[in-house]
Amino acid sequence: MPQFLIKGMKVKEVQNISTQLVNELEEIIGCPRDYFRIECVDSTLIKDGDIIAECPMVQVNWFDRGQDIQDKVATSLTENIKRAGYEQVEIFFIVLERNKYYENGRHL
Repeated sequence: MPQFLIKGMKVKEVQNISTQLVNELEEIIGCPRDYFRIECVDSTLIKDGDIIAECPMVQVNWFDRGQDIQDKVATSLTENIKRAGYEQVEIFFIVLERNKYYENGRHL
C-alpha cells in the first residue's frame, strides 16, 4: 500500500524513474509490485509573489516498517530522483495506523 506523492517534478520525469524505483522498492519493502502507488502532484511554489523553482518533495504514506527499511526507501528515492537531474530531494514519511485505514469499508 505504500503511496508516494511527488511534488516538484514533471510527470514525464516521474514516469522515467518509476519502473527502476518500484523494482528497488519492491525488494526493499517486500510487498507486491501492484501495492505501490506513485502520484505526481502538480504544485506551484510561490515566494513573495513570485513563482519559484522547487526541489522535489516526496510524501510517503505507509504502515510502519521500521527505521532500517525507512532509511533504505529514502535512499532509493533520493538516488532515483537525483539521477533525474535534481540536486536536492526532501522526503517525509506519514505512518498510517492499520485500524484507521479502510479498504472497501473494512480496516486492515
